[in-house]
Amino acid sequence: MLTKRIIPCLDIRDGRTVKGINFENIRDAGDPVEQGRLYAEQGADELVFLDITATNERRKTMADLVTRIARQVNIPFTVGGGISSAADVSVLLAAGADKISVNTAAFRDPQLLNTLSREFGSQCVVLAIDTKYEAGAWYVYLNGGRVKTDRPAFDWAREAVDRGAGEILLTAMNNDGTEAGFALDVTRQLSEGLPVPVIASGGAGTLDHFTEVFEDAHADAALAASIFHFGKISIPALKAHLAAGGIPVRHTV
Repeated sequence: MLTKRIIPCLDIRDGRTVKGINFENIRDAGDPVEQGRLYAEQGADELVFLDITATNERRKTMADLVTRIARQVNIPFTVGGGISSAADVSVLLAAGADKISVNTAAFRDPQLLNTLSREFGSQCVVLAIDTKYEAGAWYVYLNGGRVKTDRPAFDWAREAVDRGAGEILLTAMNNDGTEAGFALDVTRQLSEGLPVPVIASGGAGTLDHFTEVFEDAHADAALAASIFHFGKISIPALKAHLAAGGIPVRHTV
């Protein structure tokens, strides 16, 4: 069985790590460069950096900050926020990113996924989906969770994979920041129904939440932010807990 990945997420606004609840009530959570270095040292498998206001404010991800973080980490590093062209991706890869994450721009122009996977390889292209449960289904939201669409999350994920997305980063908005647990149903649907890895995001609050999302929802990786940023759970303790429960994880410190 493939090892399960633990991925800290750095949501960035104005050069600082921030975190909210249900995509609102944003508060400061520290220096992303220092946090990236610490998480890499603690045994994180990958790191995700999302400039959460880049799309909404019509600006590009800060390449200089990407460079500063990349110099501090020796693990795969995914960057997203405001990416809308192959030129944007080239800049970020040159700055030190290993993979890129696209969201709103890909939904608005799905051909972007075909272009990026053709030019950079599908292993480089992560499709981020922000989804919210309402009226009996999980729907896609855009622009940092501000704009609702009528597209079910699974339908969009399936099309994206057909177009070349090599991985799905699924964030359940209902669960995000609540520390009440991952959204197991929609995560399971994508994990079982798609031929690419699925990263579960939104709701991690306890060690057992990670066990559940791996065992019950079959996620390939689990992403979390506030529990790591504010010291509620450490990556070494989490990996030890998972290993003790028989879940394969990569070695930690």
